[in-house]
Amino acid sequence: MAKFVKVASIDELELGKCKTVRANGRIIALYNVEGTIYATEDTCSHNGGPLGEGTLEGTTITCPWHHWQYDVTTGKMKVNASTKIDTYAVRVEGTDILVDIE
Repeated sequence: MAKFVKVASIDELELGKCKTVRANGRIIALYNVEGTIYATEDTCSHNGGPLGEGTLEGTTITCPWHHWQYDVTTGKMKVNASTKIDTYAVRVEGTDILVDIE
């Protein structure tokens, strides 16, 4: 069963930017891709880098530590699709960004 919780407001996340938030003990990275919000776990699978502090270009997030890249829509690593980070369902209600943390 889905459990959506508010993690941010839409005005806190500019177009083309990412942001780290916390919800129920989890650290989540949010991304604003042309007005659509995506969410993944914040930890890079390589060496634990903070993805929410990375560089977002289109749907690709680049980890700031060692430049591993992931597609924020699927969580799949760009050069090895079998390596993946968790993604979360997102809803925007009014100005609230909600993430399914179930």
